[in-house]
Amino acid sequence: MKPSNFNTLRAVLLVIALILCIQSNAQSELTAESWQEDLRYLQKTVNNDYAFLFKKVSADTFNTEVEHLYNAIPDLADHEIMVGIARLVALFKYGHTDVGFRGSKVNYHKLPINLYHFNDGVFIEGVHQSHKDILGAKLLKIEDVVTDDALNKIKPVVPVENDQYFKAYGLVYLTIPEVLHAQKVVKTYSQSVTLTLEKDGKVFNYTLDAVSPDAVPTQYSLIEQKGEWLSAREQDVRPLYLKHLDKIYYYEYLPEEKAVYVRHSQIQDDLSENIPTFYAKVFDFIGTHEVDKLILDVRLNGGGNNYKNKPIVTGLIKSDKINKPGHLFVIIGRRTFSACQNLINELHTYTNTIFVGEPSAENINFYGDNKRVVLPHSQIPVYLSFAWWQDKPQWENADWTIPHLAVDMSFEDYRTNQDPVLERALNFVNDGFIMNPMEHLTALFTAGQYEQLQDVVTKMVNDSRYEFIDFEDQFNRVAYNMIGGDRNQGAIIILEITTKAFPKSITAWYNLADAYAYDKNIEKAKACYSQVIQLNPNGPQADNAKKALAKLSKE
Repeated sequence: MKPSNFNTLRAVLLVIALILCIQSNAQSELTAESWQEDLRYLQKTVNNDYAFLFKKVSADTFNTEVEHLYNAIPDLADHEIMVGIARLVALFKYGHTDVGFRGSKVNYHKLPINLYHFNDGVFIEGVHQSHKDILGAKLLKIEDVVTDDALNKIKPVVPVENDQYFKAYGLVYLTIPEVLHAQKVVKTYSQSVTLTLEKDGKVFNYTLDAVSPDAVPTQYSLIEQKGEWLSAREQDVRPLYLKHLDKIYYYEYLPEEKAVYVRHSQIQDDLSENIPTFYAKVFDFIGTHEVDKLILDVRLNGGGNNYKNKPIVTGLIKSDKINKPGHLFVIIGRRTFSACQNLINELHTYTNTIFVGEPSAENINFYGDNKRVVLPHSQIPVYLSFAWWQDKPQWENADWTIPHLAVDMSFEDYRTNQDPVLERALNFVNDGFIMNPMEHLTALFTAGQYEQLQDVVTKMVNDSRYEFIDFEDQFNRVAYNMIGGDRNQGAIIILEITTKAFPKSITAWYNLADAYAYDKNIEKAKACYSQVIQLNPNGPQADNAKKALAKLSKE
């Protein structure tokens, strides 16, 4: 073929390719009408087939928010609508009920970093090697928004069961430019995002260009250093919870502590041996060796098939050597979720487990097991839960399982391969630690030991070992149910202790005022209502307190 003919043919092919590309793009464009049809499809599906999910949000609130988004669609970009749909689904506040960005017709991206929320802030835990200078830096701002405010802005997009779920599974949204723009963290939509960072005592700005979301290789929320990706963790040694990550579970004997350590990071069978076989070996080792403690580490465990929990639970129940106070420890944390929540529920009920670490990411009773619903035009996959899992009575339900021994990790701990959580379990000494604080406090109250009760409460609320126990809320709940009738004096005692321990608790002061009013102690009731108004003059309880004061003044 002559060169001139070849060039002509190439030009024609390029034109044809360009036309096809334009046509393809035109066909993939989503109109306002198609988005609105998708939204109605979702609304109808939820209301008709999943109305049981209206537990933490009402149908009226959900449908009102649908109308707001429906009316806003003509003025929004595709990514803003997609994020808006994610906000709607997040209203249910069940982690299994979620929106998947992957697979839709709307592209999204990620910054080439991995963030992790340590107890001293959000840090860049991993990066692509082209950005190695910011590895280990603390995140101070995204554009002009400080980190805490940025977290609050993206939180409505995440189906948060609790704050732990948000830390584990929601932090990634801080690295998605489409979410950052839709949630008004950044003013202008761009694939380039400027961060304000702090490293080695220096504060500086750094601009990152987003990449494909599949490019950032995380495992259990962390970067595994390999190839072009770097981890902030020193690579000379591995802490036990990060060893053998190619396996779902493994165990190791720690002779100095006479302890068996087990890391179990999915409720699934490992390809090398199934769960019953593995735990048969573990319990056989415990029975035939000098073992004083078993530490089961499920802090990375996001769940799987909860029917596979039985060999673990029954094995522990049968182990007289281990199933006693001070000998069985289970490490939980922000990734402990789903079928693993079922596991720790059962361990809490049937064994003498001491939980160590952070609270779990799952409600104690929860909706799981979702069905995939694809929106017809945008192809956005929406996952809607249908199975209610209730391991505990409804009055024992809570946002999470709290650890008996509260321990978390700083960035420096992580960077230098320290594990204060495991150390707390290995070095546990029952130095006055109270396993069941509310049960202990109830016993003091029932025995009429009110001065000792006040002293113990004061110490507990200031003891970091109990930091995840919401004493204020639990005291108020107990006292509220006692106001009026023959238990009113008990309510007063509890609420007087509560207001001393939590002097800014508006609820406690209001409840105490009601209890005094019922007891006809008018002057004390007035003083408490006045305290409510002083603490928050414009709050709803202040309005009620003013009405109560006016009523008391007439008596």
